[in-house]
Amino acid sequence: MSIIQKSATEQLALLQSGQLTSVELTQAYLERINAVDPSVGAFLRLESETALTQAAEIDRRRTAGESLGKLAGLPVAIKDILCTKGTPTTCGSRMLENFVPPYNATVVEKLQAADAVILGRTNMDEFAMGSSTENSAYHPTHNPWDTSRIPGGSSGGAAACVSADMAPLSVGTDTGGSIRQPAALCGCVGLKPTYGRVSRYGLIAFASSLDQIGPLAKTVEDAALLMEVLAGYDPLDSTSVDIPVPAYTESVSQPLENLTLGVVDHHFGEGIDPEIETAVKQAIATYESL
Repeated sequence: MSIIQKSATEQLALLQSGQLTSVELTQAYLERINAVDPSVGAFLRLESETALTQAAEIDRRRTAGESLGKLAGLPVAIKDILCTKGTPTTCGSRMLENFVPPYNATVVEKLQAADAVILGRTNMDEFAMGSSTENSAYHPTHNPWDTSRIPGGSSGGAAACVSADMAPLSVGTDTGGSIRQPAALCGCVGLKPTYGRVSRYGLIAFASSLDQIGPLAKTVEDAALLMEVLAGYDPLDSTSVDIPVPAYTESVSQPLENLTLGVVDHHFGEGIDPEIETAVKQAIATYESL
């Protein structure tokens, strides 16, 4: 298994033990992006030089024994809807192709504080209004498993880059399914956090009463790792909830006994596709067996 096929949690352990450098890991992802993304189209903008500079600085600090953040040395891709100081943020629209934010979104600040390496900006349906990532003003994104198919949306680029081994972690946004649906279509893990759990400050809004920022990753443990960084109270967001952030990575391995799974009966009514019904009921049976 190559290094980019490993989970973010596994990569982080190798970084921390000195068996892998952040420059080596970042370079491996940049090479993968250059090889694969021309056919997938997950990225709108790649920040190769900046990423390698960040990675080299993290390696220097690690070698010097300095304190490092929770994601130190791990590459992360960001949906192009989150304001990043000095970096064009387009929302997949020509209207914003020259917009360079003068400030960072809170989640970008959190990623920087966690010493993540920012690889670049991922493609999306224009202004997040879509569910296929065919509606970007720049180019469509394709499903990496079958490029004749859609990756879902609007966070299609964020999901596709993780599934195609172009990033171990990515950050998307979800209003009515824009993380969960592309995660399902691309075969990775996506989570829409509870409203108020992650600051929306610096997120270019679609529907402020519904928008949430959340993780996309290969595994549930990786998503939990990223959530520990993204979550938390922010006084700059009036809807942010001031409660402690749990240690999500410690709870993902807890036994499933005594958990209750809610099933919405009316979703199985008239009009449901038979294949979808069968697949969901098989999933329910699997949960029951656990």
